[in-house]
Amino acid sequence: MAKVRLLLADDHKLFREGVRLLLEAQGNFEVVGEAGDGREALRLARELKPEVVVMDISMPGNGIEATGRIRKELPEIKVLIVTMHGGDDYFFKALEAGASGYVLKEGAPEDLVAALRVVSSGQ
Repeated sequence: MAKVRLLLADDHKLFREGVRLLLEAQGNFEVVGEAGDGREALRLARELKPEVVVMDISMPGNGIEATGRIRKELPEIKVLIVTMHGGDDYFFKALEAGASGYVLKEGAPEDLVAALRVVSSGQ
């Protein structure tokens, strides 16, 4: 079974490294790139063509805006929002931008893994 190619976009390097270790330990995910802001996420999505971008909302370059641009330019790439913002306003803005899923950073690591499995399978 082929590994799901991922791009991690979050302005906190420590968070990205922890998520990378968690996901690569699962055996069916491969992190192909990391971005520290929305502009870099868009550039790397164009260049690396991951299957899923794991996107933070609150980072330089606006994660919601980057999600919208990725989905418009590269509709085959799915975006999973991983954020600290639990309010409905952020949730609906993310969905309007084209996000395929939304996970809170306060959740369990298994929540992120499960969400990535669902999003990468097209659900």
